[in-house]
Amino acid sequence: MACGSRNMTLREVAELLEAEALAGEQRLDEEFEFRSAGASDLMSDVLAFAEPGILLLTGLTNAQSVRTAVIVEASVIVFVRGRKPSEEGIALATERKIPILSTKLLMYEACGLLYGRGIRPVGQS
Repeated sequence: MACGSRNMTLREVAELLEAEALAGEQRLDEEFEFRSAGASDLMSDVLAFAEPGILLLTGLTNAQSVRTAVIVEASVIVFVRGRKPSEEGIALATERKIPILSTKLLMYEACGLLYGRGIRPVGQS
């Protein structure tokens, strides 16, 4: 395991964030190695800072957020503030095998919980 990385199942992430799975439900018991997490509603920022394997948190619900996650090779997308992606976004995530979770937590709260479980910010992995 890389320095700063944290292995968690998708189910553990969903339970921690009180989130529901919108895509990738069949992967709930799969273990992911999250080297870092990043949060932004600006996809240009995600393109600038993201690392492969990132756990991406966003409130941007259009298909562009999923396309950006594909480009940066994100492991999981978590939509915050109860937001849910468009049907096009869900279909694209399903096609690309990127799980999607949705939580009612604020971005700040979700990031804090993940940090508390050992998932570090981008650039600190």
